[in-house]
Amino acid sequence: MPHGRRMRDPAPVGRRARVPAACDGGLGMWLRVLGSAAGGGFPQWNCACPGCRAVRDGSRPCRPRTQSALAVSADYQRWFLLNASPDIRAQIESFPALQPGAGRATPLRAVLLTDAEIDHTLGLLLLREGRALELHATPAVRETLCDGTAILRTLEAYCRVEWRPVVPGADASLGAGLSYRAFEVPTTKAARFGAGGQQGRVVGYRVTEEATGRAAVYLPGVQELTAEVRAELDDCACLFVDGTCWHDDELIRLGLAGKTARDMGHLPVGGAGGSLEQLSSLPIERKIYVHVNNSNPILMDDAPEREVVEKRGMEVAEDGLEVRI
Repeated sequence: MPHGRRMRDPAPVGRRARVPAACDGGLGMWLRVLGSAAGGGFPQWNCACPGCRAVRDGSRPCRPRTQSALAVSADYQRWFLLNASPDIRAQIESFPALQPGAGRATPLRAVLLTDAEIDHTLGLLLLREGRALELHATPAVRETLCDGTAILRTLEAYCRVEWRPVVPGADASLGAGLSYRAFEVPTTKAARFGAGGQQGRVVGYRVTEEATGRAAVYLPGVQELTAEVRAELDDCACLFVDGTCWHDDELIRLGLAGKTARDMGHLPVGGAGGSLEQLSSLPIERKIYVHVNNSNPILMDDAPEREVVEKRGMEVAEDGLEVRI
């Protein structure tokens, strides 16, 4: 069965962490939640919503969180990132397995992008000191990073970028014992850059450990759990899924924004037709909410909404959570 734990005692910078004893010589896949919050993190720098106030003043039990990203490995030596958040440097420093070995040798092998959102891609610029960066992205995402945000064109001025085109529905090998299949995640969210109707604007990833065939799905942004999206969850051992907002009109209720969760491309957790109602009964060993917005009450350990999530057999990620499948 999978298990999760937080690593609380990082090794000094520049020293590689030992492979956990549970992983030595065994088959499986390790997944590390580098960041579990939505864009802006928790607390968000310009926000005084109840959650952000609580994490600052300690008035309620909750933990700070950085912006969402996941690391995956089949051997605890070679690692792949799913998204590169603006907090990537701090996330690497908090996780010894991602820190450099001799000189500037790094265990980071590649970055896989689910979309071109700033909170998922700005960290690419913080990886510019590398000699080369292998980047997996759909043509739509690559186009936005080149001609929209210019993140990719800026990065290429500093280091060589080896682009690997992501084709939704096609299996692709990462090497190091892992493969993946990206899948289309339909969205009507207004595009800030480029054409809104492009295929491949948002994808999820099903990552498989080749020796065992066991798989995990990373789905930090989903507007609707269509039949096609739900089919990608079949037989997976672990699901990391969009937990942005509890209520669809959450930001409107709090006076923080004029858009609903669905307007921003996110299915709410609670309520009729929410992700909790749709996913809690699925026979998946671990179902974990990630990309949780600072406004979502499930970030509070003592919130009734958090209790509902846990009673339904789902979890709320925190930074440093590790899962082995």
